[in-house]
Amino acid sequence: MKTDRQLWVHTNLIHSILNNESYIYGLRPVMEAIDAGREIERLLVQQGLKGELITELMKLVSLHHIPVQQVPLARLNQFPARNHQGVIAFISPITYYPVEDIIPGLFESGKAPVILVLDGLTDVRNVGAIARTSECAGVDALLIPSRGFAQINADAVKTSAGALARIPVCRTPNLYRTCQYLKNSGLQMVACTEKGSELYHQVSYLPPTALVMGAEDTGISRDLLKLADRLVRIPILGEILSLNVSVATGVVLFELVRQRQEQSAL
Repeated sequence: MKTDRQLWVHTNLIHSILNNESYIYGLRPVMEAIDAGREIERLLVQQGLKGELITELMKLVSLHHIPVQQVPLARLNQFPARNHQGVIAFISPITYYPVEDIIPGLFESGKAPVILVLDGLTDVRNVGAIARTSECAGVDALLIPSRGFAQINADAVKTSAGALARIPVCRTPNLYRTCQYLKNSGLQMVACTEKGSELYHQVSYLPPTALVMGAEDTGISRDLLKLADRLVRIPILGEILSLNVSVATGVVLFELVRQRQEQSAL
């Protein structure tokens, strides 16, 4: 028989799910949601919060690589949650996949994988637009960092025209290390940057490829640029020095599509 506390936890969790709320609040409801396999987009935790339950929660968070943000109590009180207990978890509308579970299957099926790596994007509309283009171009998966990235929320899914529910999205706590795994697995790493020494159409995309795109303001991180096998750029003829990242992604991806379709026609 459930205790009053267990009933409160269960009721809180079910209420959030049935009412399609984008967040769950309270220490035990959040822990129960994680244990139940719910995808947590990010977690807000009150600054200075201490106790046995928060310690247990943080262990779960670390185990599942869930992004955490320490915030003042006033930030949490902005939500209509009456008893948040210093914890609010945002539920992801998509399921995340380990890239290590995807790559072997792609090779076994005879494909030359195409993985799109997104570094530091913070605009959900760009992420949604890129996902839509990627799905149309036959990209096998998106790889994103756990921290410093746009929240995958309902707006991102809507902008993607549903593509974020169709294309696997892989989230990693260490983008550099995961890109090393891709290289070790046989993927060439092509970074699109204004620092590129080659034009984007001068590179062959026939081999298994990880295409790296960065945010418009900060670009691709220095470590990833050093890790890349090829640095390519899109020629700019006007006075504005860069394309929107979603447009730039489409330009390079459909060069990849063109090359592979020409190859398959031979």
